[in-house]
Formats: sequence, C-alpha cells, structure tokens
Amino acid sequence: MTQTRAADRRILLATLLAALITTLLTPGRAAAASLQEVTGFGSNPGALRMIRYVPDGLPAGRPVVVALHGCTQNAAGYGTGSGWLQLADRWGFSLVLPQQQSANNASSCFNWFQTGDIQRGRGEAASVAQMVDRQLADVLGDPSRVYVTGLSAGGGMTAVMMAAYPEKFAAGGIVAGLPYGCAQAAGSPYVCMYVGATQTPRQWGDRVRAARPGHPGPWPRLTVLHGTADRTVTPATMTDLVEQWTDVHGADPTADTTDTVGGHPHQVFRNPAGDAVVETYALTGMGHGQPVDPGSGPEQCGTAGAYALDVDLCAAYRLGRAWGLG
Repeated sequence: MTQTRAADRRILLATLLAALITTLLTPGRAAAASLQEVTGFGSNPGALRMIRYVPDGLPAGRPVVVALHGCTQNAAGYGTGSGWLQLADRWGFSLVLPQQQSANNASSCFNWFQTGDIQRGRGEAASVAQMVDRQLADVLGDPSRVYVTGLSAGGGMTAVMMAAYPEKFAAGGIVAGLPYGCAQAAGSPYVCMYVGATQTPRQWGDRVRAARPGHPGPWPRLTVLHGTADRTVTPATMTDLVEQWTDVHGADPTADTTDTVGGHPHQVFRNPAGDAVVETYALTGMGHGQPVDPGSGPEQCGTAGAYALDVDLCAAYRLGRAWGLG
C-alpha cells in the first residue's frame, strides 16, 4: 500500500510538472490579468474612481484606451461586456475605465451636461485627464496613441474629453452619445437627448474650439456608432456630431465614402488633404446600447446583455481597427 501511494505521488508530481512546463512553453499562454483600482492619481476634482486593466507582460510603448461606461453601468461590466478587455489581451494595449460614483450622479451617469464637469481643468473632465497621465506614467504607454470612447453618457463625456483635452487623444469613438455642448445648445440635457439641438456646423464647431482656445491642432479623429431605433438618445445626434467634428477638421459634412459594414450603413468624411477624420455606423434597427458581436471569430467581441446589443458588429473591434490597435 505504501509503495502504491508513493508511486501515485510520483505520477501526480510528474503530471503537474508536465502541465507546468506546457504552460510556460506555450506561446501566448499566461495567467489572466485582473482589473485594478488606482488611488491617488491626482487631485481628482470630479471625485471619480480609476479602474484599469493591464494585460500581463505588456511591454512599454503600447497604446492606452479610455472606456467610459453608460448610465446604470459600472467600469468592470462595461469593460467586459463591450469587448474592450478581450481586445486588450488580443492586441496588447492597456485600458483606463473611469467609474462614476452615485454621490455625483444617482444613475451613475457621467455628467456630460454639467458646465462644471465639461471644462478643461474642472470636475470630471479633469479627473479623467489625470487618469490618462497616471496610466501613461505607470505603464510607459505611448502618449501619441491614447484613445477615448464611451456609451451614452460615457459617449457624451468622450466628446468632452476630445474637446477639452484634444492634445491628449489621437481619436475618439462615441457610441449612442452626444455632441460637445449639446445640453447648453438645447437648453436642457433632455431636449438634447430626445430631440437634439438646432445649430449650424460652424456653431457646433465653435463650441469645441471654445473648449480649448488657441489649440493649433491636430484635433482627434472621430468615429460614431448609433442605433437607428434608439429612443433614449435621438439618432439625430449622430448627424450633429458629424457636423461638429467635420467643421473642427475643416471638412464638409457630406460623406466621401458610403458603403455597408456587417450589413449596416457606413460613411467616411475626409478633410481637404484626403485624411479620414470622421466616420459613422448607423446600426439598422438597433436600440440604445453598445453594438457587440459575441463569438470567437477574428472580428467578433463583446457579450450580449443590458445595453450590449448583438447586431453582428462589435463597436470595440471597429474602433480598434480604425485606430490601428490590431
């Protein structure tokens, strides 16, 4: 019996050793990274929490993506459901996932409509900017490859960051979001959300330019994704975003390219130099939420759930490809 047990132990140890060697020698095989909360990242005038994700073994000089959740959501859930964590592992970049607190907004919405939170150096906008600086310093990220995206209220705050801190972001992705200064232009955040605001392209562009007076450029490029059946944020805001950011880039609001991607209308707007500066995806029949395409295919990502809608197109993948992440 003793000899049998000793033999069993030897077999078990040999099996474990073989498994360990296989794990260590298999390319791309590593322990999964986890979300981390970072404190003391700055004065944090907006009283936000900083959550981040850094894939194991991430080398220096890699991009940073800031992903802002929507109302009633949280950083961890949005990072997973949208597919951004999945792509961070696949393509090798780090994530900053700002977390709203209920003390700031009872519905956990970022305050894209509050003057004190959308100006450079103030409130939530300043807190997110401080998170970017901390992340770049900690992971030795590439400051020329920082991107920002978000859903709904997070999309509204994405426009805020692009306008107030254009030197920090190469591009942004707004999902079911709103133009910068929309609440002020419409006189109410609800009018902006449900109806939109009446502005000329120049008036929209002026709101962005006023957020960062004297900025010589370049301005961040923009991609917008919005459901045509959205009843929470009117799809008209996508047109407003196009008018705002084509004006900022000195382009006209007439698409230079119109095609379909995944069965959904897609447009590209170019500046006079021929550079793509704005692009849009009109998600046919989609309501309010983040487009995802669950599965293991090369273009698939995300998990369907509340405000994460399976429409056979993953917004995070399309944004990542547009930004050259993968």
